Amino acid sequence: MLKNIPPLLTPDALHALASMGHGDEVAIVDANFPAARVAQGGGARLVQLAGATAPQVLKAVLQLLPLDDFVPDAAWTMQVVGNATAVPEPVAEFAAALQQASEKPAVTLERFDFYQRAEAAFVILRTGEQRKYGNILLRKGVIASDGPSAGE
Repeated sequence: MLKNIPPLLTPDALHALASMGHGDEVAIVDANFPAARVAQGGGARLVQLAGATAPQVLKAVLQLLPLDDFVPDAAWTMQVVGNATAVPEPVAEFAAALQQASEKPAVTLERFDFYQRAEAAFVILRTGEQRKYGNILLRKGVIASDGPSAGE
């Protein structure tokens, strides 16, 4: 057990997140998402987090991972099929988590565009989320210290 690490993030999830570089993407998806097929199609790592909801995983990831602020958009959710303006409950919870973390709001992608983008993700975190549209993609930003290095 480590201090200050959200306990729902498994060692596999932590390793995958720590291995990401600037511009790599993580998909946090619900239990209905075809995660194994999408991961296989694009070569993404697949990590199961069945004991947590997608908003819980998003909050945990945002404690560790900055979003890319060099691009206009760094978070994407999946549009509701047939109603692109609908805001499902998990998506509203994603918006609140992003706002609480002082991150830009997510934009929406059409379902198959979301799948295609998820195929290019570095890692897919499949949650136990059972509500529809509990899917979000995040682009990792930079953790940097532009000040003097330790010991100077």
